[in-house]
Amino acid sequence: MDRLKDKVALITGAARGLGAAIAQRFAEEGARVIINDQSAPAAAATAARLGGASVAADVSDSVAVTAMFEEVARLTPRLDVLVNNAGISGLEGRNDADQIIALRLRQAEEIAGGGPVSTFLDGTVNTTDAGWRRMLGVHVDGTFYCTREALKIMNRQMSGAIINMASVMGTFGRPGNVAYSTAKAAILGFTRALAHEVAVRNIRVNSIAPGWIHTDMTAPLGALRERIAAQTPLQRLGDPDDIAWAAVYLASEEAKYMTGQVISPNGGWYMSQ
Repeated sequence: MDRLKDKVALITGAARGLGAAIAQRFAEEGARVIINDQSAPAAAATAARLGGASVAADVSDSVAVTAMFEEVARLTPRLDVLVNNAGISGLEGRNDADQIIALRLRQAEEIAGGGPVSTFLDGTVNTTDAGWRRMLGVHVDGTFYCTREALKIMNRQMSGAIINMASVMGTFGRPGNVAYSTAKAAILGFTRALAHEVAVRNIRVNSIAPGWIHTDMTAPLGALRERIAAQTPLQRLGDPDDIAWAAVYLASEEAKYMTGQVISPNGGWYMSQ
C-alpha cells in the first residue's frame, strides 16, 4: 500500500480493460487517478468507482489532446505519471472479424500439422489507407501527443514517469496484423529516444510490452486463445493485473533507476535479452 501515495496519474484509454486495471491498482496504492477515454460517460463511470477524475478525448486528435490537458491543468497543478495505454486492435467494428480469426486458426493448424500451407492471411495487402492511418494514429500519434503535453508539466516539475504501452507484437511480430506490430514497435523506439532526452530532468520513460492478456481486445480471438496458451510456457494467457502491477512498479520510486526499458509480462511466450 501507498507505493504511489500523493502521486497524480493520468491513464489514457482507462475506462475498461488494461487501463482500468492499472488505474485501480494506482488508486489502491495511493495515487490520484485521472481517467481518459474517448467516451466521456465511460471515463466518468470508472473515475467515480475509483474516486478519481475523468477527461474525455480521442488521443489521435492533437487538438482534442491539447484541450484535455487544459482540463487536467484545471484539475491539478502537477502530473507525476502518464500512462499511454489507449489502443485498438484493428478488429473493432469489422463485420469480418470472425472470418479473420478463423483464417489465423486454420493457417496455424496447417503449419502445426506439417503439411502444405494453403491458407494465407494477406493482412498487409488487405489493409486500407484508412485502417493503416487509424492504427498508427491511435497508438503512435496518441502516445506522442499525450507525451508532448505531459512534458509541458513534467519539465517544469523536473520530475515524472511516463509509461508507454507497447506489445510483444512490437518486439516479436506476427503475421496478419502488420499495422499493429509496426505501431507497437514504433512506441518502443519512441520510448528509448525520449528516455535519453528527458533523463536530465529526472523524468523516466519506460514501456510495458504485454503478451496475450484476457481483455475485451483479445476476446474475439476465440479458439485461437487456446492455441496461444498451449504455446506459452506458463500455459495460460495473462490477467489484466499482471500488467497493472508492472505499471505500479514503473510508476513508483522502486523503479527510480529504470528508464528506457521494456518490461514484457508474457508468460514466456516470447523471451528476449
